[in-house]
Formats: sequence, structure tokens, C-alpha cells
Amino acid sequence: MIVYAIGSDGGTFAMFWSLSSVIITVIGSFAALLISYPFKYIKTIPSLLKQIFNEPSSQRLEIVEMFSELARKARREGLLSLEDDIAAIEDPFLKKGLQMVVDGMEPKTISEIMELEIDAIDETKSKGESIFRSWGELAPAFGMLGTLIGLIIMLADLQDMDSIGIGMATALITTFYGSLFANLFFIPFANNLKAQKEDELYTREMMVEGILAIQSGVNPRVVEERLSAYLTPEERLQKTERLRQPQVVMENE
Repeated sequence: MIVYAIGSDGGTFAMFWSLSSVIITVIGSFAALLISYPFKYIKTIPSLLKQIFNEPSSQRLEIVEMFSELARKARREGLLSLEDDIAAIEDPFLKKGLQMVVDGMEPKTISEIMELEIDAIDETKSKGESIFRSWGELAPAFGMLGTLIGLIIMLADLQDMDSIGIGMATALITTFYGSLFANLFFIPFANNLKAQKEDELYTREMMVEGILAIQSGVNPRVVEERLSAYLTPEERLQKTERLRQPQVVMENE
């Protein structure tokens, strides 16, 4: 839409290009970001960008099915029978929680440790969100700084019409770049990471619910219904369709 607006009003892309404005707005705000955060957080930006553009996979439906099977096996053969199943689990969070159940730890202790793990995940994931949100705040500020630089150049010599034109262009374009990068990239990136973080934490809470349910020996059907409450309407529909499939096969046979 921005490109369309530029072209439809008779503008050219050359009018909106200024290397000095890019340096002031993007490189300048990034330099401030380097001062704001330790470098160990800054160097995670490439991986954060990859995370933003990769669609996160939702596994909540598979988690419901897995806990349902584990609950049945635990009730039938005992908690110690879950050792082999735990060894095959790749998720460290889920694996740790189930291992504590098998080890016979108290439900309160398991809950407290799992909540601490969730808080640690929240803190780690929030760093990436914070970096891009800060960058989104810095970019317009450096755009305004570029505007001031352009105005100073323009007002330094009002007799020179060329310097007035150059100064005014720098002043306006840097403000444009600051607003563009902040509102089209940096702040949306932060919002994307926040949404992914909240979705992951929601899934972790679901796992804790399942772990505690297995530890307390809840009926497998009750475990499944509890965890199904965490599913979206679309996921619940998929769950219903999966349950119908074996019945269809039996009818065909």
C-alpha cells in the first residue's frame, strides 16, 4: 500500500531514497540498541528473525492424545511403567515433569518446579520481544534526530538554495524511515514474538495440568477432558474427526 501510494501520487522511488537517512535511522538506532542490551542478546536477532518468519507448529492435539495414552498405561500398569515412554519424549520440559512423577515426588513440589521452569521460559522469550520493541521506540527517535540534522543544514545557509533542498529532503525522509521501520517491522516483530511466547506458555500450562493429573491417578477420560479444554474450536473438531475414523473403518470392514 505504501508503494502504491507513492506511485499513485506521482512520486518516484528515487525521491524516497537517502543513504544518509538510512544510516541515521537504522544504523543509528541499532547502535543505541547495542548500548541498551548485552551483546549476548543482540546476537540472537538472526535466530529471532527466523522464528518470526517460521509458522510455529501447534501440538496441543497430539499432547492430549499422548497424555490420554499415558494415563491409561499408568492406571493399568503403574507409574513406573512410563519409563520407556518418557525416554522417547523429546521435549525437555515435558520429559522432566513426567520423570518427577515416576520418581514419586509430591504434587506440590512438581507444580512449584514446573512453574519455575515456565517463569524461566517466559523471561528468556521476553528478551527477544523486548529487543524489537526497544528498536521500534529508538527508530522514530533517530528519525527525529535526522530531521533536526536536516533542519540545521537547511538553516545554516539560507542563501544557498541547494543546501536548503538537501536539508529539507534529509529532514523529511529520516522521519519517514523512522516511522516506517518502527511500525512496519520492529513493533510488529515484537508483537509476533509476544504472541508466540504466550502460545508456548499456554501449552506448557497444559502440560503441567496433564502431568499432575497422571500423578494423582485421575481417570484417563477425565485427563482427556481436562486437557481438551485447552484446545481451540478447530483443534476440538480435528479431535472429534480422529475419533470417528476408526468407527468408519470398522463399518467399512
